[in-house]
Amino acid sequence: MTQLDRRPHPRLFAAYRILAIAVGIFLLVASIDWLLVHLVSDSVPDLWWLWMIHGYVYMAYLVVAVPFTRKAGWPLSFVLLIIAAGLVPVLMFFVEHHVSQRYKREHPDIYGPVGSPA
Repeated sequence: MTQLDRRPHPRLFAAYRILAIAVGIFLLVASIDWLLVHLVSDSVPDLWWLWMIHGYVYMAYLVVAVPFTRKAGWPLSFVLLIIAAGLVPVLMFFVEHHVSQRYKREHPDIYGPVGSPA
């Protein structure tokens, strides 16, 4: 397999980013709601359906993220971090940023040098 074959398609990268941000938002909002319901007041509406949406979006995220990271040739430990990021509130935003920077740095032929003006 050549280096070009191992490069994830830019559309796969875009799908990863969209799903990662969606998973992060749903997890953060659902976690804040849980804290408000259980620790602050019972009068706050329980948005239980957010957990269901998070679960479905997280499954779609896994379907995209695992092949994306494996095709990029990243180590299994990094893949496991990306998987775990969808389960820890706020962590997803940091991991998504790190993955994006790493992908852009490893593929300057697609995105140009990281940090350069668009």
